[in-house]
Formats: sequence, C-alpha cells, structure tokens
Amino acid sequence: MSKVKDLYSFDPAEVTEPPRGLAPTLRRIGPGLILSASIVGSGELIATTTLGAEVGYVCLWVILLSCFIKPAIQAEIGRFSVSTGETGLAGFNKVPGPRAGVNWVVWGWVAMICMTRFQIGAMFGGVAQVLNQLVPIIPVNVFVILLLGVTLLLLLGGGYERIEGLATIKVALFTMLTFLAALLLMRHPEDFSWKALEEGLAFKLPPGGFTTAVAVFGITGVGASELFMYPYWCVEKGYARFAGKRDGTSSWRNRALGWIQVMHVDILASMVIYTIATIAFYLLGAGILHTRGLNPGDKGNMIPVLSNMYTQTLGSWALPLFYLGAIATLYGTIFAATAAESRVAADLCRLLGRFDPGDYTTRIRYRKIFVWILTCISAGLYLMVQSPVSMVKAGGVAQAAMLPPIAIAALYLRYRQLPKEVRPKPWITVGLWIASLTTIALMGYYAVLLVTQK
Repeated sequence: MSKVKDLYSFDPAEVTEPPRGLAPTLRRIGPGLILSASIVGSGELIATTTLGAEVGYVCLWVILLSCFIKPAIQAEIGRFSVSTGETGLAGFNKVPGPRAGVNWVVWGWVAMICMTRFQIGAMFGGVAQVLNQLVPIIPVNVFVILLLGVTLLLLLGGGYERIEGLATIKVALFTMLTFLAALLLMRHPEDFSWKALEEGLAFKLPPGGFTTAVAVFGITGVGASELFMYPYWCVEKGYARFAGKRDGTSSWRNRALGWIQVMHVDILASMVIYTIATIAFYLLGAGILHTRGLNPGDKGNMIPVLSNMYTQTLGSWALPLFYLGAIATLYGTIFAATAAESRVAADLCRLLGRFDPGDYTTRIRYRKIFVWILTCISAGLYLMVQSPVSMVKAGGVAQAAMLPPIAIAALYLRYRQLPKEVRPKPWITVGLWIASLTTIALMGYYAVLLVTQK
C-alpha cells in the first residue's frame, strides 16, 4: 500500500520555479475556483436575491463593497501561508489575546462554524426542494437524506483535484446562465433602469433590509468562512511546497514571491467570477422579484419564487436550466464548504495537541471524522428548521460578526509574522489597511444600528 502524500510538509524534491507569463500562470490557479464554488451558492442564489427582492436596487453598494474590499485581507492571509507553509488557523492562533488551548480568534471560528451549519443546512434544503419540483412523488426530507449519503461518498474519497474539477464546472455553467439572464433584464424597462442602478450606489441602507444586508455582507464576495478556507487550498495546491522552506537565500525569496504572484492572479480571477455572478443575482432579485412583490421567503416557496428570475428574462424554456443550475450551485456550496471546513477542523485538533504536525495520516482521519459530523449536523438542522432563507441569514450574520477579528489578525500577521523577505509593496499594505478599517467600521456601524433599532 503506497504512503499517502503529506500535502502540509516541505519536500525538497517538490521545489519548483514559479511560472512566467499569463498563460502558464493561469494553468496554476485553482484555490480561488474552489472558493468561488463556495461563494456562488447560498450567498448569491439565496441571500443576495432575497436582499434585492426586499429592498430593490438600493443596496447595490453593499454587494460591490463586499466583493471588492475583502480580497486584500484574503491575499495577506494567503501570503503568510505560502511563505511559511503554515496553515491559516495556525497563523490566526498567533494573535495575542485570551487563550484556552487555542486563542480567541480560533474559538471565534468555532462559534462561527456552528452557526454556518444552518447555512449549509439551507443548501441541503434548497437542492432537495429543486429535486422535489422535478420528482414530486419523493418528499423533500427524503431527498435531504439521499443528498447526505451522496455528499459523504464524494467527500470521504475525494482529494484536492476532484474538488477543484467539480468546482470549476459548477461555477462556469451557472455563472454564464445567470449573467445572460441579467443582460436580458436590461431589455425590460419595467424591471430595470439606469437611474435605479445609480440610486443603488448612494450608500443608503433601508431599515427593512437591515438583517439581510448584514448577512449579505458577511457571505458575498469572500465571506469570513472562505477567508479561513483559502490558505488550506493554497497549501494543498502546493504553492508553499513549490516555494520551499525558507532558508534566507535570494533563490527562496524569488520563488516565494513568484508563487505569491500566482496566488494573486488566482484571487483576481476568482474575484472577477464571483463579482459578476453576485451582481447578476442581485440585479435579478431587484429587477424581477422586487418589482413583482415576490420574496423567496421560507418553507417550500423559495425555489418557485427564485425560478422567476430566469423564466421572466429567458422564457419558460429556461426553467429546466434553472433547476439544473440551482442544483449545481447549491450543492457545490455544500461540497466545497464542507471539504474546506473539515480540513480546518482537523487542523484545530492538531493545534489542540491531538496529533503531531507531521502525522498526515491522522490529519486525514480527523478530516474524515469532521466530514461526517459537519455534514450530518447540517442536514439534520434543515430537517428540524426547514426554513432556508432564515438559515442562510443566520449563517451570514455570524460570518459578518467574524470579519473584524479576521481583519485584525491579517494586520497582525503582516507586521509580526510575515517573513521580511516577502513583505508586500507599500501600495498593497495601504490596500490592506483600507480593507481592514472599512470592514471594522462597517460592522461597527451595523452593530450600532442593531442596538439603536432595538
């Protein structure tokens, strides 16, 4: 029996020079595509469209801000992992503050993941509702149980390559369909106007959509959970192993900076994909659902309402395509998010001393245990709550609350833990500060509004 390759340890044989030129670089990207599979799911298809349905175009600025500022924080966390070979959770665990085995930031992740089980549970419910529309004779709850079994089968036997391949296909298909529907929306003057779009950039936050707006900011773009996930996919893709262990030489510095550059291209490519998809989903929610007084709501109403975004723009023939795309999108979130979160959870056990850093076999065993735990809890929550929109909002608010600690941690890594040879250029550091301060200020503003509204 061949030994399982340790993706989290350095091997001198794997040291590789970074690619030169755009085409070779694009062939090396991938972590961001997996992240996009997680992003273009509950946040976009459910939360973003629900926000558009509730308030119309007025919160477009929330969508754009969410997509554009968080990649600066993502890049700094990724830079730390690529240059040190350490995982994201290990980096966050270095931040000063209260500790109980691990520090406050790591325990914050644990609290957030407990709440995002509701979000993933909503994905189980969403896919099951679509399948129930196609095969009404089979109840939604039965489909949830069947999906649970399929998910366990795929995740327990899948490595990085399988996850990346499925994620790429899923993101490409539904993003193109949604973008086409949004383009056709612009041909409907009763549903779309450039004046309404301009009003959506006025930095207004209607009281009626407050909770949804907070959830959308937490989920869309690179959400808090994805910021924790991304370094793990970078490590498994091999960026840190290709750069090699830090040895103080100029050769290592050049390799590390080269692979960090590949990571930046990966982040940029994924940002373009999920930003286009997110804006398209929001426009469809605001233009189609809001103008008709439709809201995805809860229970079994969500999928029939959301289907209007495609049938009203593309025509009734698009309904089967919507069903197919919704299944791919929502299930892709279950698949990609659980795959990543089980890796982070296994790493938490390592940080708590449950196994040695070099014991990759035990790491995999813990990962598989958490696949079972996370997947079963998520499906079970849907069976108990059966309210996808509310479940997504709960997970989104939890992610939004975690964004300020992540921003603080990213700044700490930049100034206290990052090898001096690969510190970013000044303009990148300025971007990190702007992103971090904006995130902290915005979430603080949300918290004040929440208190004053009560």
